[in-house]
Amino acid sequence: MAANEAGAPDGRPLTRRGRETRQRIVAAAAELMFENGVAETTLEDIRAAAGVSGSQVYHYFEDKQALVRAVIDYQAGAVLDTQGAHLDRLDTMPGLRAWRDFLVGHQRRLGCRGGCPVGALGAEVAETDAASRAAARGLRRWEGRIRDGFRAMHARGGLPAATDPDDLALATLAALQGGLLLTQIQRDARPLEVALDAMLDHIQALTEAT
Repeated sequence: MAANEAGAPDGRPLTRRGRETRQRIVAAAAELMFENGVAETTLEDIRAAAGVSGSQVYHYFEDKQALVRAVIDYQAGAVLDTQGAHLDRLDTMPGLRAWRDFLVGHQRRLGCRGGCPVGALGAEVAETDAASRAAARGLRRWEGRIRDGFRAMHARGGLPAATDPDDLALATLAALQGGLLLTQIQRDARPLEVALDAMLDHIQALTEAT
């Protein structure tokens, strides 16, 4: 992890209180950027929401882009934590269906607002190299958890030998991201349901072909 992600911009390690303050700033920024987007969220907004001074913000983050990168990493961790044990059970069809139900239910509880925190931030900063790399890293972590399930399924013969579990994981994440985007735009969970169901029905058919 880079120094400006692990500590102060000058590379010095943070004290416990420093880590807590930094985390409070990141959490406040994440909430504001989720609600308003990166462009509409100012450092002053973040400073006020976190209850810190402007000098404290710059003590922990060199600039807004550094803070955006930290927010993307924070959101990626939160997404994976929220899905928790579901991601450990993607090597069976019941586990995949339970994950699907969780994702759809979560969007309904949110009122289909916000889409994917990582994907939405990534799309907004896609032309900014450093921030887009952070988003890509977060999505790769998510893809990796899906891939682990499919590799385990494939290894025990639950998928045809010719199936590439890595490609299957990428396709599943792509379907999920597309479904989340349409769900956000339409304020309706049906696009996410349809996208995930189509993908899982395909996987079901593969398992039945073994």
